[in-house]
Amino acid sequence: MIAVRLFSRRVPAVLGTMLLVTQPVWAQTNDTGDKPLSAIDWLSDTLDAPRPASPPAPSDIAESALPENVTVLPLDAPDPDAAGLLPSSVTGLPRALWGGSTASDIARRISTIATRPDLLPASRRLLNTLVLAELDPPVLSDRDGRLFLARVDALLTQGLLEEADALMELAGLNSPEIFRRSFDTKLLLGTEDDACDRLTHTPGLSPTLQARIFCLARSGDWDAAALTLETGEALGLIRESQGELLARFLDPEIFEGDPPLPLPDNPTPLTFRLMEAIGEPLPTSSLPLAFAQSDLRASSGWKARATAAERLARVGALSPNRWLGIWSEHLPAASGGIWDRIDALQNFETSLATNDPEAVAKTLPPVWDTMRASGLQTVFAELYATPLSSLPLSGEASEIAFEVALLSPDYEKIALTWGPPLTKDQVFLHGIATGDLPTQRQSDAQARAIAQGFRATGIPVRLSSLVTEKRLGEAILRAIELLEGGAAGDLDELSDAIQFFRAIGLEATARRAALELLLLERRG
Repeated sequence: MIAVRLFSRRVPAVLGTMLLVTQPVWAQTNDTGDKPLSAIDWLSDTLDAPRPASPPAPSDIAESALPENVTVLPLDAPDPDAAGLLPSSVTGLPRALWGGSTASDIARRISTIATRPDLLPASRRLLNTLVLAELDPPVLSDRDGRLFLARVDALLTQGLLEEADALMELAGLNSPEIFRRSFDTKLLLGTEDDACDRLTHTPGLSPTLQARIFCLARSGDWDAAALTLETGEALGLIRESQGELLARFLDPEIFEGDPPLPLPDNPTPLTFRLMEAIGEPLPTSSLPLAFAQSDLRASSGWKARATAAERLARVGALSPNRWLGIWSEHLPAASGGIWDRIDALQNFETSLATNDPEAVAKTLPPVWDTMRASGLQTVFAELYATPLSSLPLSGEASEIAFEVALLSPDYEKIALTWGPPLTKDQVFLHGIATGDLPTQRQSDAQARAIAQGFRATGIPVRLSSLVTEKRLGEAILRAIELLEGGAAGDLDELSDAIQFFRAIGLEATARRAALELLLLERRG
């Protein structure tokens, strides 16, 4: 037993009995064991699996005879599906957006979209607005929280940990499935003491031995943590690999000189933090996006911070200003890879500060090339579209500045005041940005499909039944799927998606999606 190296005293029988009661062998899993219940397979097993229900009392026979798909809850039980961070006054969406959809259908669509690695920025923005919106639960809901969990999982998949954490705090953490996500989110955000405190003081949350040991140690009760580990190993409730990791976490001096532990497969946030604590941190580049948030802490090296910032900013999980701040912390001390991208950005920043058009014209093309290579065009555009539009640029620099403007949130405002003459391709882009498409036929098939979407009116046939059945929110999710299908080459779906967004008042989504399709694809 590895833990015997920590303590030699006998395990009290009462403690062993307590562990057997609270941690049945059949229920025990760990970070490297069975797949968690969550759709996200990297969540920690923070809580024990529930014990089998006891036989119903005679008075409960009628209730237990209900069909399996009926969930019985107190009338005043809070519904997490109603929780949201963005009120209707901010989103412009009606509270009854989900209408007659089922929670299962909405959850499935959200999960399908969120797990796509190549979402258009416009699709991602609209999806996250729906996920964070304060909406009434769908009429056909079992009030079992499945929609809420799908929303949280969508945020976690995209690395939006702070938003997920705030949403879960708002809904309450008394549900085991919500708490598991909250615990891991706080581990990655570095606020695990809050999670441990909640775990200790919330009745009904029965922590697994791994979580219990971790939290005991965090609270300073090292003796209890070590004794729990020793007992868990003696009873076969902690696997050897986890036992050795926890032992090193509790008393690293005993293991000085020992070889490093083997890299774990599919580490959970708890394993990740334990490996970090014993001085064997895991690189996050090959881990799910949520893990990259931990590299943003000041204790991380600059390259790790810069790489994580790039990865997160690319999908909108880090603000452009914070990305710029991290990339501007130091001068790159090496070349190649991310250092070349940082160098190009810093050179551009220096030239822009001089307000010299010639200097900007020299540094803009190389920095734009690096933004294309790293998928950061829209991040760059949000920061620099306005200052670039005020400079008298010409040639290639002017063309780039125009594209930067159209990929920014101020696309329409800048387009309406754009001074330099426009090329034929730019005329079409300008028409999309201002809502005034030229009448001439486009030679490119994708551009024709976009134009068709802007000129058509009403709800497309393939989405009309969802709208008629008062399932508008589900129809919006379906339209996002169509837009992504259009980006992959299905031009009929592209036309329908743009037509639908405009028909229901999401004009900005239609325009920005069209501009992103034309500019981001054109620039690779």
